[in-house]
Amino acid sequence: MEKHWLIKSEPDVFSIDDLAKSKTTHWDGVRNYQARNFIRDEMKIGDKVIFYHSNAEPPAAVGICEIVKEAYPDFSAFDPEDSHYDPKSKKDSPTWFMVDVKFVKKFSAPVSITEIKANKKLQKMNLVQRGNRLSVMPVTKNEFDEIVRMGN
Repeated sequence: MEKHWLIKSEPDVFSIDDLAKSKTTHWDGVRNYQARNFIRDEMKIGDKVIFYHSNAEPPAAVGICEIVKEAYPDFSAFDPEDSHYDPKSKKDSPTWFMVDVKFVKKFSAPVSITEIKANKKLQKMNLVQRGNRLSVMPVTKNEFDEIVRMGN
């Protein structure tokens, strides 16, 4: 069964426009165990994803992408030169995983966190819950559809 997700990226690090240019990319650098578990155990090919610009003014949902390759070891964890290096993660027993995502579309208008919080249909969304700072989180099909509607 198809699942729906929200993934966050800082636009100055990797934006929806960067994804539109590259078409497909690996989603690396996730260093939170709960987010890692979503990637490793639950994200499947064909799952739809809201692309969210965090640390932006304003933070906003900006488009849609799709999972095109399921979890595999995050090679950035093995590279001492990489900012996501983790000396405890080993190639034969990796700690961190990533998926590949494919660009689907950019919203005609970003859907700001303020608009999301103001929408009664999105009150229970993980994104708006106090203390939820995950970079990868599940969303319901209804939440996904509502954000897509707002973005178009």
